[in-house]
Amino acid sequence: MKQPLFVRPSWLLLSGMWLAAGAQAADPAGSPASPMLVPSEDGASIIDLRARLVWPRCVEGMQWNGKTCTGTPQRLDHAQAVALANARWKADGMRWRLPRVPELKRLVDKTISPAGLDPALFPAAPHDWHWSGTANVSTGSGNQYNYGNVMNSRSGGGDMAFRQGWAVNLETAESRGDVGKGTRLLVRLVRPHVPAPEPVRAER
Repeated sequence: MKQPLFVRPSWLLLSGMWLAAGAQAADPAGSPASPMLVPSEDGASIIDLRARLVWPRCVEGMQWNGKTCTGTPQRLDHAQAVALANARWKADGMRWRLPRVPELKRLVDKTISPAGLDPALFPAAPHDWHWSGTANVSTGSGNQYNYGNVMNSRSGGGDMAFRQGWAVNLETAESRGDVGKGTRLLVRLVRPHVPAPEPVRAER
């Protein structure tokens, strides 16, 4: 008479763990992924699927010709950059704005040499400081408990936060909050990604 096949529960548990570990190692998607940047259908924009943002492939002043960015980058002061974003919002009906500091930093690819924007996604991109829309709520690196800084604030120097803004270097991912708003920097606007609604299927 044949003995019934018997497998210990512990062996089943170990086998399941080995299979799961093997599947995770074979599937890179199981590990933390970098931002998922993909071109739009017309190729003129880059969509960050993870952050749900849309980036123009070219900085302001340059144009997408179907293969690369051509023209001369435009440098604007902070007020001009904000006005441009508002005008683009009204013209397109989409919420264009200046990007926040973390959003700009996400674009920097440190796995390439030299570090910066991926040229396959953002061709001919200038590596320099770009304006951010992050609000400046302090004077930056100054010590708020320093007597000189306190007196400067009381004498009217406290409006420095309104005269300085944040910018990000898209080569080094360095950010600064003490850039004078009259400085002319590069501008790359951003807007939310709103996927097109799926077509409604007719009921049978």
